[in-house]
Amino acid sequence: MRIDKFLWSIRFYKTRTIATDEIKKNRVVIGQSVVKSSKEVKVGDVIKIRKNQIDYKIKVIQIPKSRMGAKLVPLHIKDVTDKEQYEMLKLRKASQDYYRIKGEGRPTKKDRREMDDYVENENDVTSDFTDWDDFFGETGDDPQNED
Repeated sequence: MRIDKFLWSIRFYKTRTIATDEIKKNRVVIGQSVVKSSKEVKVGDVIKIRKNQIDYKIKVIQIPKSRMGAKLVPLHIKDVTDKEQYEMLKLRKASQDYYRIKGEGRPTKKDRREMDDYVENENDVTSDFTDWDDFFGETGDDPQNED
């Protein structure tokens, strides 16, 4: 099976085109040599893949006939990636700011929704209580103005 089709069929890449593009960018290596999309994969090959700034290593156990479900992938490959690589990935994800800093730039769609919800909720509270005497439960006797 071709390497691009193999990487797609084991669900390493979402589409075969993406797999082919990554191979053209020299991010896929079998053994010690960079490969082309037409390279045939054999049982026992160790494939090194650079993805998301991590060097993955997978060993081919079995060649699939076609694209498979995610639960069947471990039957065809074995992940031999160094644990250090996964630790680096965790550190990188933890250090990233997933949300922009307040005060920078225009509000995002999420920000606008939150602001709209806040304004709607605020308006709902004030519109329900137009008679402030009823709101505070006063009967007309003001204890502060006792003369």
